Amino acid sequence: MWEIDNNQLYKEFSFKNFREAFKFMEAVAELAEQQQHHPKWQNEWNKVGIWLSTHEAGDTITNKDHHLAETIDAAYNRLIQTKFVEQNTTLSPAEIGKDIEIKLYADGGSRGNPGPSAAGFVLLDMHDEVIFKNGLYLGVTTNNQAEYQALKLGLDEAHKRGAQEVHVFLDSLLVINQMKGIFKIKNRDLWPIHQSIVDQLKNFKKVNFTHVPREFNQLADRMVNDILNDTDLKAV
Repeated sequence: MWEIDNNQLYKEFSFKNFREAFKFMEAVAELAEQQQHHPKWQNEWNKVGIWLSTHEAGDTITNKDHHLAETIDAAYNRLIQTKFVEQNTTLSPAEIGKDIEIKLYADGGSRGNPGPSAAGFVLLDMHDEVIFKNGLYLGVTTNNQAEYQALKLGLDEAHKRGAQEVHVFLDSLLVINQMKGIFKIKNRDLWPIHQSIVDQLKNFKKVNFTHVPREFNQLADRMVNDILNDTDLKAV
């Protein structure tokens, strides 16, 4: 979080090593040049401290500083909070400054509807390489609740990893059309989770929803079934 230090926005960024810190500084320099608003900064090995203020406004904090701060945060997330942290030597400063764009496949299932349920999701980069996958046993609930929970969990993780654009793929036509506003939500039990996800969408610049057949959602579907099979075995 940016702090106010002597009428300036200040934040310290930490990296694994000097090379990573320097790559970040190169990216920030390019972004600052694009905005014609240049920071004061300090580097010591793996740490970079940045101060932002607007000289023509009497060295006070203005919207220009807040805008550059958001841009710098996006660059940091691009470098650190995705799988590219192990591959950053392949990224140019311009690539680090780009918005993080990922794919989210999510699925939920209930054996009994209502019955024992689980949610699973997979995050992929735009080259269809898996970044992260996870699942969760939900207890007794319905198919639709499980589908929504999977979507919520996936969006939570996407936000943690700094994604600004998310392409969502679900095999639940109901959830897709409800998120698009095409279908009304007649089941009041779905209202809270739907509204929670609507609020989540504000964390991103862009989220689009696409319906896919189950055979194109196998990674998330397999995760759901593995969780439920494991739960069945433990219950025996």
